[in-house]
Amino acid sequence: MIQNEGPDIKNHPFWDFWGPIILTISLYTGVRSYIAEARYIPSGSMLPSLQINDRLLIEKISLRRRSPRRGEIVVFNSPYSFDPLLKKKNGPSSFKCALVTFPLIYILSGISDPACDAYIKRVIAIGGDQVSVNSKGEAFINNIPIPEPYVTNFCLVSVNGFSGCKTLNKKVPLNHVLVLGDNRRNSWDGRFWPGGSFLPEKEILGRAIWRFWPINRVGFLHL
Repeated sequence: MIQNEGPDIKNHPFWDFWGPIILTISLYTGVRSYIAEARYIPSGSMLPSLQINDRLLIEKISLRRRSPRRGEIVVFNSPYSFDPLLKKKNGPSSFKCALVTFPLIYILSGISDPACDAYIKRVIAIGGDQVSVNSKGEAFINNIPIPEPYVTNFCLVSVNGFSGCKTLNKKVPLNHVLVLGDNRRNSWDGRFWPGGSFLPEKEILGRAIWRFWPINRVGFLHL
């Protein structure tokens, strides 16, 4: 019988300590990248639908098989990572973004980069739609108003017709969508991006489907 006279890797002190940690990080990274992840809402751009500090489950499988649908709430890469007038020539690497968005590293280091952030908005129009948004923030597809019961904070318009919100009237390119915040009065979305109004579908990370915190508002996110 042949015996293995080399070191017993399984019982090595290094693997005793680091093995479970490496396995946990690998599983976390794999699930987070391809299946689902938790996100929290840091701003009021989606009020009243989503409140600041709401915790959401972001599902990542569906949009690998199909395009986004109107009304879905999606999480996507920062415009600073894809907008031609915002992104840096030599932006952060995917490795750096993976580090700065890993919860423990972010908390301990405080490192951040706007190109590594993720945004959350609602899909208003899809490729091929002729979409317009007026100075109040009301959206229309092919000149037909979109029912938006989730929008209550429209832009303020003066008696002279002036508004702090930009208007929009364009056709959405294929493989792109228009995303807006439900809080039309205070949302930095496709109306304001300097390099173009539309979000490439490839920049979408997943769709928000479930609010798991706070307890009194747990439930599915409806269109």
